[in-house]
Amino acid sequence: MLDTNDKSGRLVTVFGGTGFVGRHVVRALAREGWRIRVACRRPDLAGHLQPAGRVGQIHAVQANLRFPASVAAAVRGADAVINLVGILTESGRQRFDAVQGFGARVVARAAKEAGVQHFVQMSALGADPQSDSAYARSKADGEAAALEYFPNATIIRPSIVFGPEDDFFNRFAALARMLPVLPLIGPDTLFQPVYVGDVAQVVVRAFDGQTKPGAVYELGGPESKSFRDLVQFTCDTIGRKRLLLPLPFEAGHYMALGMEIASSVSLGLFPKMLLTTRDQVRMLKHDNVVSAAAEQDGRTLAGLGIHPEAYETIVPTYLYRFRKTGQFERQRPA
Repeated sequence: MLDTNDKSGRLVTVFGGTGFVGRHVVRALAREGWRIRVACRRPDLAGHLQPAGRVGQIHAVQANLRFPASVAAAVRGADAVINLVGILTESGRQRFDAVQGFGARVVARAAKEAGVQHFVQMSALGADPQSDSAYARSKADGEAAALEYFPNATIIRPSIVFGPEDDFFNRFAALARMLPVLPLIGPDTLFQPVYVGDVAQVVVRAFDGQTKPGAVYELGGPESKSFRDLVQFTCDTIGRKRLLLPLPFEAGHYMALGMEIASSVSLGLFPKMLLTTRDQVRMLKHDNVVSAAAEQDGRTLAGLGIHPEAYETIVPTYLYRFRKTGQFERQRPA
C-alpha cells in the first residue's frame, strides 16, 4: 500500500509547467519528493526544468489541449494534476475561450477518467462569468469545468504574480528604459502583488490535503498598491525618472484599439511589451485584490500558514539589469 507521507512514489502531471509560474511549481513539488511529468507542446524546450530535481525525477511529455488523446496520455497513472495553462492576450488560434475555458475542461475530463485523486486549477483574481472582460469570463469557465469534474478541486486565484521572470515589473522596467513618458490607464486601480514562490507553496499544500475541498483561494501579497505606485516603484528601483501620464479609460480604449490594429498588420513585428489590449483596459476598471470574504474564510495565504513575501524586498534583486550600469550602478564613484 502506498504511503501517502512518502511522495517519492507519487506522480503529478503539470500542464503549463514550462511557463513562469510553472517552473516554480515544478521546483517546489520536486523539493517535496514528487515525481513530475510536465505536459507541454514542445518537450524539447523543457530541458531547463531538469536541474530542479533529482536524476529522473522530472520528465516532459508532449501534450496539446486541442488534442484530447494527448492530454489523456499525459495524465495516465498520475495521482495529481494541476492545470497552469493560460494566456494574457489572444493571438491567432490562441483564444481565451479555447485555452482557458475549453482547455481546462479537456484536462479536467481526462484527469477524472484517469482516476486522478487531486486536481488544482490556476485561475486569477477577477474571474467572473458576468465580467465584461473575455479574459475574466474564460477564467471563470475554467474554474467551472474543474469543479464539474472535481467538486473537491482547489482553485487558486492570484493577483499579479511577481518573480524573476514576471511579465509586470520586468515589462514596465523595460518600458521605462526606453520611453520618457509612461501612459497609465487606470492609475488608481489597486493590485496585491504575490510572490511566485508563495503561489507554488499553495499548490504543494493543496496536494498535501491542507486546502478546503472545492474552495477558491485568493492569493495576494501583504499589501495593496495602486497601479501608479507600482510603476513608480519600478522606476525608482532602476533609477529612471519618468513622467507617469494618467489616461482616462475612454482614451485608453482607443489607444489599445490602435495598438491591436498595429500588432495585427505588423506580421508579428510589433513589440509585445508595447501592446495593451481593449480587454486589458476593461480589466483595469476593477481592483485586483483579495476579497474580505476570502480573508474571513481563511482562503488566503495566511489561512494556509504562509507568510507572504513583499515585492519591495524581492523585485530589486532582479530589476538591477535595467539600471544604467546594471549591477554596478551602486558602485559608481560620487
